[in-house]
Amino acid sequence: MEKIISIEQLEQVYGQPVERALWKEIDHINPHYRQFIEASPFLILATFGDKGVDCSPKGDPKGFVRVVDEKTIHIPDRRGNNRLDSLRNIVSNPKVGLIFLIPNAGETIRVSGTAEIIIDKALCESFIMKGKPASSVLSVNVEKAYFQCQKAIARSKLWDPSSYIDRGELPTAGQMAQHFSDQRNIEFDGESYDRNYPEHMKKTIY
Repeated sequence: MEKIISIEQLEQVYGQPVERALWKEIDHINPHYRQFIEASPFLILATFGDKGVDCSPKGDPKGFVRVVDEKTIHIPDRRGNNRLDSLRNIVSNPKVGLIFLIPNAGETIRVSGTAEIIIDKALCESFIMKGKPASSVLSVNVEKAYFQCQKAIARSKLWDPSSYIDRGELPTAGQMAQHFSDQRNIEFDGESYDRNYPEHMKKTIY
């Protein structure tokens, strides 16, 4: 099977980038990018550390990401399962990548830069939700930002209800966890987990 193993091969296959794909990239958050980021309720955070690559979803009501200035954005980190994959990576390698999505918008905004994990009490409390402050705040120094066109969202029909599948066609979280617990001889009741999770999430989402 033929593979690409050099930049020269890569450029032969794909050709040169469209010119506007280059000049839309900037080293800061301009007013248009800011408007998009502040309207986004969901982002994907990519990190790379000693144990490899991690991509982590982050979500809250729109406006949860704070554009402090054209070079700085703040992202609250909420309680979770305490694996801390992304945060561990940032401690060892602060380079991050972000993709911001907005329901019913085809474009996405891509940002890359360096991140710090801030635990200042006042800052964490400024991101309070339902009485719970952020566990920490990621402060990202923006090095590159640009908008991605609609093609990926259009191809996937991500926001098109006609493409949605019945959730019942997929394994539940309890079923997936049951599989691994059975392999490890760990006592776990997947059916109870699924039955109780909606109420559990109400109590622990923040």
